[in-house]
Amino acid sequence: MASGALKLLSPWRIIRLTRIPCVHLHTTGASMGATLEDFNRAKDQLGTLKKDPGNEVKLKIYALFKQATQGPCNTSKPGMLDFVNKAKWDAWKSLGSVSQDEARQQYVDLISSLLAAEGPAVAASPTGGAKAYETLIVTTEDGIATIRLNRPQKKNAITLEMYNELMDALDVAGKDDSVITVITGSGNYYCSGNDLNNFTKIPEGGVDKMAKDAGDLLLRYVKAYIDFPKPLIAVVNGPAVGISVTVLGLFDVVYATESATFHTPFSQLGQSPEGCSSYTFPTIMGPAKAAEVLLFNKKLTATQACELGLVTEVFPDSSFQSEVWTRLKAYAKLPPKSLALSKQLIRGVEKDQLHAVNVTEVERLKERWVSDECMQAIMSFFQGKSKL
Repeated sequence: MASGALKLLSPWRIIRLTRIPCVHLHTTGASMGATLEDFNRAKDQLGTLKKDPGNEVKLKIYALFKQATQGPCNTSKPGMLDFVNKAKWDAWKSLGSVSQDEARQQYVDLISSLLAAEGPAVAASPTGGAKAYETLIVTTEDGIATIRLNRPQKKNAITLEMYNELMDALDVAGKDDSVITVITGSGNYYCSGNDLNNFTKIPEGGVDKMAKDAGDLLLRYVKAYIDFPKPLIAVVNGPAVGISVTVLGLFDVVYATESATFHTPFSQLGQSPEGCSSYTFPTIMGPAKAAEVLLFNKKLTATQACELGLVTEVFPDSSFQSEVWTRLKAYAKLPPKSLALSKQLIRGVEKDQLHAVNVTEVERLKERWVSDECMQAIMSFFQGKSKL
């Protein structure tokens, strides 16, 4: 057993087991990933965690460490009664043929998300001009501004605070020296959409005031995507729900891992589409397919989303991070002004239309939020959760 993994796991005893034609899945991995220095730093930082991350996460940490240092599981399975070592072996074996480079990258990402969850994350910028965020990890490196949603315990659900931080991070990225901007998620989810606890915080002005404030926030949030001046790329690392899906039509490129899904359950919650999706989705996939997604809550697999044009390309889970980031680093070496001006030519034609659609969608949502139908649907959602 690797001593680095055992030292870090030993304090926690494991007590329970647990827009273009679709491009086909890749079968070859890239060699880029976290450096050995990054990996060793993450290993050291793991020992500084203040909170027990739980058995499931600890097993994942162990498995990724073994995969990164030794490759695929090559030891015999422990006996049935050796519960702890059997759980560790099962976790390692479950990674299959994931490359050591990919495992190293996933290990670094996982440790980073755990550390950030314990306190404000500071952007790791080469210039040192970092800004602290509570719900995001923001970095600028190699010409790439990366905005990582960082509420993995809540599946990166968007709070009111996260909305404001995302707008601020986009504003900074649009003005800094980065060439491209990437949005992705920490943990296994890209984003589970709105944190519905947002709807339980009724201000003094009542539901009408809440709807007005939420509408103003949403209008500004979607506007930040419409007006973003540089290439904007979504790296969808897992399931995406609600507004994290609808705004994808405003991205320039969307890369998804094979296990990602895309779901917009608006009618289930008594609401209506936002993020300009009432315009972009029919434009991208046709009115009939868009209706299935936006009206009838059809959940799309990554491959289906790619076939419909919402996703640019789908990658195998085992090589997703390494392949995508190799490509992004190459994009970031392209002439920045040429990229920005070319985007203006592509997107400028419909910008006024998008702003108009955004206003219309928000006005309709403000009506929905104060309706009995919407309130009852949200109450039913919370009642369903309480029975789980």
